Amino acid sequence: MTDVLPLAGFVIGITAARRADELGALLVRKGASVRYGPAIRIVPLADDTELHTATTRLLAEHLDVVVATTGIGFRGWIEAAEGWGLGDALIDRLAGASMLARGPKAKGAIRAAGLSEDYSPASESNAELLQHLLESGVEGQRIAVQLHGEPLPYFVDTLRDAGAEVIEVPVYRWVGPADHGPLDRLLDAVLDGSVHALPFTSAPAAASMLAVARRTGRLPGLVEVLEKHVVVACVGPITAGPLAALGIPTVQPHRARIGALARTVAETLVARSPRLRAGGRSIELRGQAAIVDGEWCDVAPAPMALLRALAASPGRVVSRRELTSALPGGGEEHAVETAIGRLRNSLGGGKVVQTVVKRGYRLAVDA
Repeated sequence: MTDVLPLAGFVIGITAARRADELGALLVRKGASVRYGPAIRIVPLADDTELHTATTRLLAEHLDVVVATTGIGFRGWIEAAEGWGLGDALIDRLAGASMLARGPKAKGAIRAAGLSEDYSPASESNAELLQHLLESGVEGQRIAVQLHGEPLPYFVDTLRDAGAEVIEVPVYRWVGPADHGPLDRLLDAVLDGSVHALPFTSAPAAASMLAVARRTGRLPGLVEVLEKHVVVACVGPITAGPLAALGIPTVQPHRARIGALARTVAETLVARSPRLRAGGRSIELRGQAAIVDGEWCDVAPAPMALLRALAASPGRVVSRRELTSALPGGGEEHAVETAIGRLRNSLGGGKVVQTVVKRGYRLAVDA
Protein backbone atom coordinates (compact mmCIF):
# COMPACT_ATOMS: atom_id res chain seq x y z
CA MET A 1 0.00 0.00 0.00
CA THR A 2 1.30 3.43 -0.95
CA ASP A 3 1.12 6.39 1.44
CA VAL A 4 -1.10 8.98 -0.25
CA LEU A 5 -1.11 12.61 0.92
CA PRO A 6 -4.57 13.79 2.05
CA LEU A 7 -5.05 16.28 -0.79
CA ALA A 8 -3.44 14.27 -3.59
CA GLY A 9 -5.67 14.35 -6.66
CA PHE A 10 -7.45 17.56 -5.69
CA VAL A 11 -7.15 20.93 -7.41
CA ILE A 12 -7.65 23.99 -5.20
CA GLY A 13 -8.15 27.57 -6.41
CA ILE A 14 -6.75 30.53 -4.49
CA THR A 15 -8.11 34.06 -5.02
CA ALA A 16 -6.16 35.79 -2.24
CA ALA A 17 -3.70 38.61 -2.80
CA ARG A 18 -2.01 38.70 0.60
CA ARG A 19 -0.49 35.45 1.91
CA ALA A 20 -1.57 33.54 -1.21
CA ASP A 21 1.84 31.87 -1.46
CA GLU A 22 1.72 30.82 2.20
CA LEU A 23 -1.73 29.25 1.83
CA GLY A 24 -0.73 27.62 -1.45
CA ALA A 25 2.41 26.12 0.11
CA LEU A 26 0.38 24.60 2.96
CA LEU A 27 -2.02 22.97 0.49
CA VAL A 28 0.74 21.72 -1.83
CA ARG A 29 2.47 20.18 1.19
CA LYS A 30 -0.71 18.17 1.72
CA GLY A 31 -0.56 16.95 -1.90
CA ALA A 32 -2.91 19.38 -3.68
CA SER A 33 -2.43 21.04 -7.03
CA VAL A 34 -3.01 24.78 -6.72
CA ARG A 35 -4.32 27.29 -9.26
CA TYR A 36 -3.97 31.00 -8.55
CA GLY A 37 -6.46 33.61 -9.72
CA PRO A 38 -6.05 36.77 -7.60
CA ALA A 39 -9.40 38.53 -7.21
CA ILE A 40 -7.99 41.62 -5.49
CA ARG A 41 -4.82 43.61 -4.97
CA ILE A 42 -3.70 46.00 -2.27
CA VAL A 43 -3.05 49.70 -2.90
CA PRO A 44 0.49 50.40 -1.61
CA LEU A 45 0.38 52.27 1.69
CA ALA A 46 2.93 54.93 0.86
CA ASP A 47 0.97 55.89 -2.26
CA ASP A 48 -2.36 56.23 -0.44
CA THR A 49 -3.19 59.89 0.10
CA GLU A 50 -6.18 58.96 2.31
CA LEU A 51 -3.84 57.39 4.87
CA HIS A 52 -1.58 60.45 4.83
CA THR A 53 -4.56 62.77 5.34
CA ALA A 54 -5.88 60.70 8.27
CA THR A 55 -2.42 60.58 9.87
CA THR A 56 -1.82 64.35 9.71
CA ARG A 57 -5.32 64.93 11.08
CA LEU A 58 -4.56 62.72 14.09
CA LEU A 59 -1.32 64.61 14.73
CA ALA A 60 -3.12 67.96 14.74
CA GLU A 61 -5.25 67.32 17.85
CA HIS A 62 -5.46 65.11 20.96
CA LEU A 63 -6.29 61.40 20.65
CA ASP A 64 -8.11 59.28 23.27
CA VAL A 65 -8.38 55.78 21.80
CA VAL A 66 -6.77 53.83 18.95
CA VAL A 67 -8.31 50.60 17.61
CA ALA A 68 -5.87 48.31 15.75
CA THR A 69 -7.75 45.68 13.75
CA THR A 70 -4.89 43.90 11.92
CA GLY A 71 -1.21 43.40 12.54
CA ILE A 72 -0.14 43.96 8.94
CA GLY A 73 -2.27 47.10 8.74
CA PHE A 74 -0.89 48.63 11.93
CA ARG A 75 2.71 47.87 10.96
CA GLY A 76 2.10 49.29 7.50
CA TRP A 77 0.70 52.47 9.00
CA ILE A 78 3.82 53.00 11.13
CA GLU A 79 6.10 52.23 8.16
CA ALA A 80 4.24 54.64 5.90
CA ALA A 81 4.43 57.38 8.54
CA GLU A 82 8.18 56.83 8.82
CA GLY A 83 8.44 57.20 5.06
CA TRP A 84 6.72 60.57 5.29
CA GLY A 85 8.98 61.68 8.15
CA LEU A 86 6.08 61.45 10.63
CA GLY A 87 7.00 58.19 12.35
CA ASP A 88 8.25 59.58 15.68
CA ALA A 89 5.40 62.06 15.92
CA LEU A 90 2.84 59.33 15.29
CA ILE A 91 4.36 56.98 17.89
CA ASP A 92 4.34 59.82 20.46
CA ARG A 93 0.69 60.55 19.75
CA LEU A 94 -0.31 56.87 19.95
CA ALA A 95 1.63 56.45 23.23
CA GLY A 96 -0.68 59.00 24.84
CA ALA A 97 -3.83 57.14 23.80
CA SER A 98 -5.52 53.95 25.00
CA MET A 99 -4.54 51.18 22.58
CA LEU A 100 -7.04 48.40 21.75
CA ALA A 101 -6.06 45.36 19.66
CA ARG A 102 -8.60 43.11 17.92
CA GLY A 103 -6.40 40.01 18.05
CA PRO A 104 -2.90 38.65 18.79
CA LYS A 105 -1.38 39.83 15.50
CA ALA A 106 -2.55 43.40 16.08
CA LYS A 107 -1.32 43.11 19.66
CA GLY A 108 2.10 41.96 18.43
CA ALA A 109 2.33 44.87 15.98
CA ILE A 110 1.51 47.36 18.75
CA ARG A 111 4.24 45.93 20.97
CA ALA A 112 6.74 45.84 18.09
CA ALA A 113 6.24 49.60 17.76
CA GLY A 114 7.26 50.05 21.41
CA LEU A 115 3.68 50.57 22.58
CA SER A 116 1.38 48.49 24.76
CA GLU A 117 -2.25 47.52 24.43
CA ASP A 118 -4.84 48.19 27.12
CA TYR A 119 -7.40 45.65 25.91
CA SER A 120 -7.74 42.80 23.45
CA PRO A 121 -10.89 40.62 23.27
CA ALA A 122 -10.55 36.87 23.76
CA SER A 123 -12.86 36.28 20.79
CA GLU A 124 -10.65 38.34 18.44
CA SER A 125 -13.85 39.92 17.13
CA ASN A 126 -14.78 43.48 16.26
CA ALA A 127 -18.13 42.94 17.98
CA GLU A 128 -16.55 42.30 21.39
CA LEU A 129 -14.15 45.18 20.84
CA LEU A 130 -17.08 47.50 20.11
CA GLN A 131 -18.97 46.28 23.16
CA HIS A 132 -15.95 47.02 25.38
CA LEU A 133 -15.73 50.56 24.01
CA LEU A 134 -19.41 51.26 24.51
CA GLU A 135 -19.35 49.90 28.07
CA SER A 136 -16.29 52.05 28.82
CA GLY A 137 -18.09 55.17 27.57
CA VAL A 138 -17.04 56.96 24.40
CA GLU A 139 -19.04 60.19 24.48
CA GLY A 140 -16.79 63.15 23.71
CA GLN A 141 -13.80 60.94 22.92
CA ARG A 142 -11.65 61.07 19.80
CA ILE A 143 -11.14 57.55 18.46
CA ALA A 144 -8.93 56.38 15.59
CA VAL A 145 -10.09 53.15 13.93
CA GLN A 146 -7.56 51.39 11.72
CA LEU A 147 -9.51 49.79 8.88
CA HIS A 148 -8.49 46.51 7.29
CA GLY A 149 -9.02 46.88 3.56
CA GLU A 150 -12.64 47.95 3.56
CA PRO A 151 -14.92 50.23 5.63
CA LEU A 152 -16.40 49.13 8.96
CA PRO A 153 -19.65 51.13 8.79
CA TYR A 154 -21.49 49.44 11.67
CA PHE A 155 -18.49 49.72 14.00
CA VAL A 156 -17.80 53.35 13.13
CA ASP A 157 -21.44 54.50 12.98
CA THR A 158 -22.23 52.93 16.35
CA LEU A 159 -19.35 54.81 17.98
CA ARG A 160 -20.48 58.07 16.41
CA ASP A 161 -24.06 57.49 17.53
CA ALA A 162 -22.68 57.05 21.06
CA GLY A 163 -21.10 60.51 20.89
CA ALA A 164 -17.53 59.77 19.80
CA GLU A 165 -15.55 61.57 17.10
CA VAL A 166 -14.19 58.82 14.87
CA ILE A 167 -11.29 59.13 12.46
CA GLU A 168 -11.08 56.23 10.01
CA VAL A 169 -7.51 55.20 9.16
CA PRO A 170 -7.49 53.34 5.80
CA VAL A 171 -4.10 51.64 6.01
CA TYR A 172 -4.63 49.72 2.78
CA ARG A 173 -7.44 49.32 0.30
CA TRP A 174 -8.64 46.38 -1.75
CA VAL A 175 -9.12 47.02 -5.45
CA GLY A 176 -9.64 44.68 -8.40
CA PRO A 177 -6.68 42.79 -9.91
CA ALA A 178 -4.53 44.56 -12.46
CA ASP A 179 -4.77 41.51 -14.73
CA HIS A 180 -8.14 39.74 -14.79
CA GLY A 181 -6.83 36.85 -16.91
CA PRO A 182 -5.83 34.46 -14.09
CA LEU A 183 -9.14 35.00 -12.28
CA ASP A 184 -11.13 34.45 -15.48
CA ARG A 185 -9.27 31.19 -16.12
CA LEU A 186 -9.82 30.08 -12.52
CA LEU A 187 -13.56 30.77 -12.85
CA ASP A 188 -13.70 28.72 -16.05
CA ALA A 189 -11.92 25.87 -14.28
CA VAL A 190 -14.42 25.99 -11.41
CA LEU A 191 -17.31 25.90 -13.87
CA ASP A 192 -15.93 22.95 -15.86
CA GLY A 193 -15.47 20.90 -12.69
CA SER A 194 -11.70 20.78 -12.57
CA VAL A 195 -11.41 22.75 -9.28
CA HIS A 196 -12.54 20.98 -6.12
CA ALA A 197 -12.14 23.62 -3.41
CA LEU A 198 -11.97 27.40 -3.03
CA PRO A 199 -10.56 28.73 0.25
CA PHE A 200 -11.06 32.45 0.98
CA THR A 201 -9.07 34.58 3.41
CA SER A 202 -10.98 37.87 3.01
CA ALA A 203 -14.47 39.09 2.22
CA PRO A 204 -13.22 41.47 -0.51
CA ALA A 205 -11.70 38.55 -2.46
CA ALA A 206 -14.97 36.61 -2.30
CA ALA A 207 -17.00 39.69 -3.27
CA SER A 208 -14.66 40.54 -6.14
CA MET A 209 -14.79 37.00 -7.56
CA LEU A 210 -18.60 37.06 -7.45
CA ALA A 211 -18.66 40.51 -9.06
CA VAL A 212 -16.49 39.33 -11.95
CA ALA A 213 -18.74 36.29 -12.42
CA ARG A 214 -21.84 38.52 -12.41
CA ARG A 215 -20.32 40.97 -14.87
CA THR A 216 -19.39 38.18 -17.29
CA GLY A 217 -22.72 36.34 -17.07
CA ARG A 218 -21.27 33.38 -15.16
CA LEU A 219 -22.80 34.01 -11.73
CA PRO A 220 -25.81 31.62 -11.91
CA GLY A 221 -23.63 28.75 -13.09
CA LEU A 222 -20.96 29.57 -10.51
CA VAL A 223 -23.44 29.64 -7.63
CA GLU A 224 -24.84 26.26 -8.69
CA VAL A 225 -21.39 24.68 -8.86
CA LEU A 226 -20.32 26.14 -5.51
CA GLU A 227 -23.54 24.94 -3.88
CA LYS A 228 -23.27 21.36 -5.11
CA HIS A 229 -19.76 20.38 -6.10
CA VAL A 230 -17.02 22.62 -4.67
CA VAL A 231 -15.84 22.89 -1.07
CA VAL A 232 -15.97 26.60 -0.24
CA ALA A 233 -13.93 27.37 2.88
CA CYS A 234 -13.67 30.74 4.63
CA VAL A 235 -11.28 31.80 7.37
CA GLY A 236 -14.21 33.28 9.34
CA PRO A 237 -17.83 34.49 9.22
CA ILE A 238 -16.97 37.97 7.93
CA THR A 239 -15.10 36.46 5.00
CA ALA A 240 -18.10 34.18 4.32
CA GLY A 241 -20.52 37.12 4.20
CA PRO A 242 -20.64 37.76 0.42
CA LEU A 243 -21.02 34.02 -0.26
CA ALA A 244 -23.67 33.48 2.42
CA ALA A 245 -25.71 36.33 0.91
CA LEU A 246 -26.14 34.15 -2.21
CA GLY A 247 -26.93 31.00 -0.24
CA ILE A 248 -23.54 29.39 -0.91
CA PRO A 249 -22.64 27.03 1.96
CA THR A 250 -19.18 27.37 3.50
CA VAL A 251 -17.00 25.54 6.00
CA GLN A 252 -14.90 27.45 8.51
CA PRO A 253 -12.09 26.52 10.90
CA HIS A 254 -12.52 26.92 14.65
CA ARG A 255 -9.71 29.50 14.66
CA ALA A 256 -9.30 32.22 12.05
CA ARG A 257 -5.82 31.16 10.95
CA ILE A 258 -4.31 30.26 7.58
CA GLY A 259 -3.05 26.91 8.87
CA ALA A 260 -6.44 26.04 10.33
CA LEU A 261 -8.10 26.98 7.03
CA ALA A 262 -5.81 24.60 5.11
CA ARG A 263 -6.58 21.79 7.58
CA THR A 264 -10.32 22.40 7.24
CA VAL A 265 -10.10 22.21 3.45
CA ALA A 266 -8.18 18.93 3.67
CA GLU A 267 -10.50 17.35 6.24
CA THR A 268 -13.64 18.36 4.34
CA LEU A 269 -12.43 17.11 0.96
CA VAL A 270 -11.32 13.79 2.40
CA ALA A 271 -14.59 13.39 4.34
CA ARG A 272 -16.62 14.03 1.18
CA SER A 273 -14.60 11.68 -1.02
CA PRO A 274 -16.83 8.80 -2.19
CA ARG A 275 -15.69 5.38 -0.95
CA LEU A 276 -17.07 2.05 -2.09
CA ARG A 277 -16.25 -1.57 -2.79
CA ALA A 278 -16.78 -2.87 -6.30
CA GLY A 279 -15.49 -5.92 -8.12
CA GLY A 280 -13.77 -7.04 -4.93
CA ARG A 281 -11.78 -3.81 -4.72
CA SER A 282 -11.77 -0.87 -2.34
CA ILE A 283 -12.12 2.40 -4.28
CA GLU A 284 -11.85 6.02 -3.12
CA LEU A 285 -12.47 8.90 -5.52
CA ARG A 286 -9.98 11.74 -5.12
CA GLY A 287 -10.66 14.76 -7.32
CA GLN A 288 -9.10 13.75 -10.64
CA ALA A 289 -7.75 10.41 -9.43
CA ALA A 290 -8.75 7.25 -7.57
CA ILE A 291 -7.17 5.12 -4.89
CA VAL A 292 -7.75 1.43 -5.58
CA ASP A 293 -6.84 -1.02 -2.81
CA GLY A 294 -4.62 1.68 -1.34
CA GLU A 295 -2.74 2.26 -4.59
CA TRP A 296 -2.76 5.54 -6.52
CA CYS A 297 -4.42 5.45 -9.97
CA ASP A 298 -4.28 8.38 -12.38
CA VAL A 299 -7.55 8.70 -14.28
CA ALA A 300 -8.03 10.97 -17.31
CA PRO A 301 -10.83 13.60 -17.12
CA ALA A 302 -13.38 11.77 -19.33
CA PRO A 303 -13.09 8.36 -17.59
CA MET A 304 -13.08 10.12 -14.22
CA ALA A 305 -16.31 11.93 -15.08
CA LEU A 306 -17.94 8.57 -15.86
CA LEU A 307 -16.61 7.02 -12.66
CA ARG A 308 -18.17 9.84 -10.66
CA ALA A 309 -21.48 9.43 -12.48
CA LEU A 310 -21.49 5.69 -11.75
CA ALA A 311 -20.42 6.20 -8.13
CA ALA A 312 -23.23 8.71 -7.56
CA SER A 313 -25.63 5.73 -7.55
CA PRO A 314 -23.49 2.68 -6.76
CA GLY A 315 -24.90 -0.47 -8.33
CA ARG A 316 -27.53 1.30 -10.42
CA VAL A 317 -27.41 0.85 -14.18
CA VAL A 318 -26.58 4.18 -15.80
CA SER A 319 -27.61 4.50 -19.44
CA ARG A 320 -25.22 5.51 -22.17
CA ARG A 321 -27.29 8.66 -22.71
CA GLU A 322 -26.84 9.69 -19.06
CA LEU A 323 -23.13 9.00 -19.25
CA THR A 324 -22.86 11.00 -22.47
CA SER A 325 -24.17 14.07 -20.64
CA ALA A 326 -21.63 13.45 -17.88
CA LEU A 327 -18.67 13.64 -20.29
CA PRO A 328 -16.78 16.95 -20.28
CA GLY A 329 -18.18 18.89 -23.21
CA GLY A 330 -20.66 16.13 -23.97
CA GLY A 331 -20.11 13.64 -26.79
CA GLU A 332 -21.59 10.57 -28.47
CA GLU A 333 -22.29 7.06 -27.20
CA HIS A 334 -19.12 5.84 -28.91
CA ALA A 335 -17.16 8.31 -26.73
CA VAL A 336 -18.75 6.70 -23.66
CA GLU A 337 -17.60 3.23 -24.76
CA THR A 338 -14.08 4.53 -25.32
CA ALA A 339 -14.00 6.29 -21.93
CA ILE A 340 -15.31 3.18 -20.15
CA GLY A 341 -12.50 1.14 -21.71
CA ARG A 342 -9.94 3.66 -20.52
CA LEU A 343 -11.54 3.70 -17.07
CA ARG A 344 -11.23 -0.06 -16.76
CA ASN A 345 -7.57 0.12 -17.74
CA SER A 346 -6.94 2.92 -15.21
CA LEU A 347 -8.51 0.86 -12.43
CA GLY A 348 -6.32 -2.12 -13.27
CA GLY A 349 -8.84 -4.13 -15.25
CA GLY A 350 -11.00 -6.57 -13.35
CA LYS A 351 -14.75 -6.40 -13.02
CA VAL A 352 -15.22 -3.05 -11.30
CA VAL A 353 -17.35 -1.69 -14.15
CA GLN A 354 -19.94 -4.04 -15.63
CA THR A 355 -21.65 -3.75 -19.00
CA VAL A 356 -25.40 -4.32 -18.88
CA VAL A 357 -26.37 -5.26 -22.43
CA LYS A 358 -28.63 -2.74 -24.18
CA ARG A 359 -28.99 -0.75 -20.96
CA GLY A 360 -25.67 0.81 -19.99
CA TYR A 361 -23.07 0.32 -17.26
CA ARG A 362 -22.94 -0.12 -13.51
CA LEU A 363 -20.38 -0.48 -10.74
CA ALA A 364 -20.22 -4.07 -9.55
CA VAL A 365 -20.82 -3.06 -5.94
CA ASP A 366 -19.98 -5.78 -3.42
CA ALA A 367 -22.81 -7.00 -1.24
